[in-house]
Amino acid sequence: MEKTIRGKKIVLIQGDLTELAVDAIVNAANAQLVLGGGVAGAIRSKGGPTIQEECDRIGGTSVGQAVITGAGNLKASHVIHAVGPRYGEGDEDEKLRNATLNSLRTATSNGLKSIAFPAISTGIFGFPKDRCAAIMLDTVTRYLENEETSLSEVIFCLWSREDLEIFSRML
Repeated sequence: MEKTIRGKKIVLIQGDLTELAVDAIVNAANAQLVLGGGVAGAIRSKGGPTIQEECDRIGGTSVGQAVITGAGNLKASHVIHAVGPRYGEGDEDEKLRNATLNSLRTATSNGLKSIAFPAISTGIFGFPKDRCAAIMLDTVTRYLENEETSLSEVIFCLWSREDLEIFSRML
């Protein structure tokens, strides 16, 4: 499923984020930038050790922020590490909005054309999938409507059929 805004596409697909040949994939990161389980673990496994080494040099970032590294052996050129909120920590909606927005800004400031997001914070961080979809899709839509950006395509690469259906309803 896709939607076009000012000549730029939002695309929803089901699949493996680490297999996409895009300018950047977004890692649902923790504040320490340790590539542990879930999306981050898959990125570490397929991308090799250089991504974690770059994260170690950066040293971490705060919830709602995003940083960029190379993508090691992945098909993507870069990884944008966005720190989403843990459900129940407070002000989660705004933190997720900021993680999404700061990923888009990081991509734009690096002149990237394509970016692919997972459903940030919906795994081990426990964020409700429907709320995640509403917040992330609204943030991307507003960004594409109102900001000058190098991005021409924003992909949401969702692991499960259920996640794809939730995001499709929200789009």
